[in-house]
Amino acid sequence: MISEAERLDKLEDIVDELIERSQSEPVIVEGARDVRALREIGVEGIIKPVNTGIGIINFCEALSADYTSFIILTDWDRKGGQIAHHLRIGFESVDVKYDLQMRTQMAMLVKKEIKDVESLPSYLERLRKSVVTKTPNARRDPGRRGKD
Repeated sequence: MISEAERLDKLEDIVDELIERSQSEPVIVEGARDVRALREIGVEGIIKPVNTGIGIINFCEALSADYTSFIILTDWDRKGGQIAHHLRIGFESVDVKYDLQMRTQMAMLVKKEIKDVESLPSYLERLRKSVVTKTPNARRDPGRRGKD
């Protein structure tokens, strides 16, 4: 079992990568609340909600006209897994690259704590406060948003 400090470090590393890669690769999330949550944790790049009223295949085809790779970051519950699966099939059908690694890593780090992207900001904040409380000389600033 990893410590809360290690969990926070790993999550913040993932967020850092997401911040950087979202400048050129769209991050695909389920809906508007997920978009707001990612903005809140510092992701200022391209974020596209899949819940736009068109089918997933049409969504993938439309986006593939403008981009060649995507980051899939759907919730890590059953529904999010199904959406990620359909997105994977959609992106494969239009021959574009996709990355599910960050979704998988986040799911492993937060399982049993939270199940969705929209809960990330409050979870990270709770984790930061807990780490600072338990380790007064903690390496990271509790207000950090992906920056060292």
